[in-house]
Amino acid sequence: MAAKAPYLKAPILTVYNWTGFYIGVNAGVGIGRDRTTHNFNGDSLYIAPQGGFGGGQIGYNWQTDSILGPLVYGVEADIQGAGLSGGGATVAPGAVPSTVYSQKNDWFGTVRGRVGIATGPVLSYFTGGYAYGNVKSTITEAGVTAFSNNRTQGGWTIGSGVEAALGGNWTGKIEYLYLNLGNKSDAFGPGTQVTNTEIRENLFRVGLNYRIGGTNAGYIAPVAANWTGWYLGGNIGSGTGRDRSSLTGLGANEQFNLAPDGINGGVQAGYNWQAANWVYGVEADIQASSQKDNKTVVGLGLAAYEQKLPWFGTVRGRIGYSVGSTLFYATGGHAYGGVKTKITALGTTNSLSKTQDGYAVGGGIETPFKLLGLFGPQWTSKTEYLYVDLGRSTDLVGTTGFTSSTKVSEHIFRTGLNYHFNSPIVAKY
Repeated sequence: MAAKAPYLKAPILTVYNWTGFYIGVNAGVGIGRDRTTHNFNGDSLYIAPQGGFGGGQIGYNWQTDSILGPLVYGVEADIQGAGLSGGGATVAPGAVPSTVYSQKNDWFGTVRGRVGIATGPVLSYFTGGYAYGNVKSTITEAGVTAFSNNRTQGGWTIGSGVEAALGGNWTGKIEYLYLNLGNKSDAFGPGTQVTNTEIRENLFRVGLNYRIGGTNAGYIAPVAANWTGWYLGGNIGSGTGRDRSSLTGLGANEQFNLAPDGINGGVQAGYNWQAANWVYGVEADIQASSQKDNKTVVGLGLAAYEQKLPWFGTVRGRIGYSVGSTLFYATGGHAYGGVKTKITALGTTNSLSKTQDGYAVGGGIETPFKLLGLFGPQWTSKTEYLYVDLGRSTDLVGTTGFTSSTKVSEHIFRTGLNYHFNSPIVAKY
């Protein structure tokens, strides 16, 4: 008779405690969604500075028990050097002198509280608190600088993230922050021109922390989990667009941004292969979206835009490294989606609807999901950032004589649950 295969127990997770001081570094990308109105031309524009940033953070955690499991709360402060720039607007409606808007954010910082639930060496958390940063704004009319300022603004921030142990005192994290640095009105120039600007920033970053003292110096991650097999799940998150656009014709040459934002949600399915700690696979997803911009007005207030991204999807490869039962991964591949644009100009409304395609790249963290014992060992949660580029589309705007062109690019941050048809917490031997 054939010998029965031996029974192998899953390893017990090493006890991990999040209490204590930590210090670390981070880097990421940011995008502004800074709505500006100007009584000189009647326009409503989104200035969208974009770029990289990096800095350091320091904080302290306390861990205690709760009915939901180990509860971690703490405080964190960070300071960042940034290169968020570009994404301005140029409005040049024929005989009227052109107006050029630019904005830059070269540093910012936050002081925040954090609260989250720990699953052993994995912490899922929400965060929020005070934010401040330097904002440089310039408005140039007909080649003559009419207005410029350089000031520090304060406000608030809110966000979420996932942090996971890497071994010893080291942890890695992925995080999203929304910064609101307030609204500012400025009067300048002849005729007392007035602008009002809303400073809003979306930040996506990864970080590395070193825990000082505590009880985890000797922590060794368990043997890599078994990620091989099929999985199916759902996700929800938010998206922000930075769609560089133009409206030309009849002597006008408007250059500006459309900035649809909103909630995304959908489903994903995929398959993983594994070689030692390395995991690679394929994943497809389809999403519904509420992303919309209906506040952009150009052409001396005569051309109003409404743009929506009602759905999109991706087909991507994934490659990652499993540290115990935590998978850190990068992803990239094909993206596609529907783009609907309605333009009201010269007394007529013109609607454009297209399916566009391009690419998506990003990264994330996937970990076992346990909440009040309601989910079994085949469930995982993931937190993921995606940059989606759906290419450029150029169209005639009905019979108005205008041509509209838009390059669609989206920043997506989402979290989801996966059900694995194999159990990813069982170690490979």
